[in-house]
Amino acid sequence: MASKRFVGRLVFIVAVCVAAVMRAAAQTPAAADYVVGPQDMLAITSYDQADLSGKFTVETDGTFTFPLIGRFKAGGLTLRQVEEGLKTRLKSEGFFKNPQITVSIDQYRSQKVFVVGEVRNPGSYPVSGTMNLIEALAKAGSTLPTASGEIVIVHAREGAAVQGPTLPTQGDSVRVNLRALQDGAPSSNAALHDGDTIFVPRAESIYVFGEVKNPGAYALQQKDTSILQALSLAGGVSDRGSTTRVRVMRIVNNEKTEVRVKLTDLVQPGDTIIVPERFF
Repeated sequence: MASKRFVGRLVFIVAVCVAAVMRAAAQTPAAADYVVGPQDMLAITSYDQADLSGKFTVETDGTFTFPLIGRFKAGGLTLRQVEEGLKTRLKSEGFFKNPQITVSIDQYRSQKVFVVGEVRNPGSYPVSGTMNLIEALAKAGSTLPTASGEIVIVHAREGAAVQGPTLPTQGDSVRVNLRALQDGAPSSNAALHDGDTIFVPRAESIYVFGEVKNPGAYALQQKDTSILQALSLAGGVSDRGSTTRVRVMRIVNNEKTEVRVKLTDLVQPGDTIIVPERFF
């Protein structure tokens, strides 16, 4: 039952994310604040002369060639600043009195974030204007059932050349509770920046055996999981099982130890929960 609710929340999150990404793409004011970088492809539309319209790729030095005026430095400027700069050049160089030009991003290539770990499609994803954690996870296909209950966001140190994922020891880390994110807590949906890495660790396992409906290994996604909740992951106790004599095999000081527990006790990573058969 608990696992079905968890999957249901993930499906809901993905749906919300897709909608959020589509809304973000349609918000011109936010996109206008995007800072252009190398390899970005600009879509420029001229309403004065159609021949000036087209797609232009920003080169590694941050410049591109525009008809009539030649090289133009766009790297480090926002889209709005690129628009104003092109208009100023076209006007000051005598081509138009009041040039009408719009500049947008055709392909985001210069800024990216990395999503690694227990997601369906790990990899690098372009930062399209503004991006938050939910949107990045949606682009990566959402988290897997084996994901831990905690996500780690690593911000690359200022000035660092980011070529791939940044390890937690190489940057500033922020930890986000996955359950809070699923429940819609605004503070959990962190804003992301160019070069950020989102780590989704694999959850540690617990094992449920004996008189349960689906014995086996299960991901411990929440640290505050009780024995009763762990039994529900295994489909619950069978008709022949006893809930009064549940025991746990646990590693204590590197030795395997049998522990008697109550159903409200919390499980620990690596625990093996055993449900015995009823006497009658």
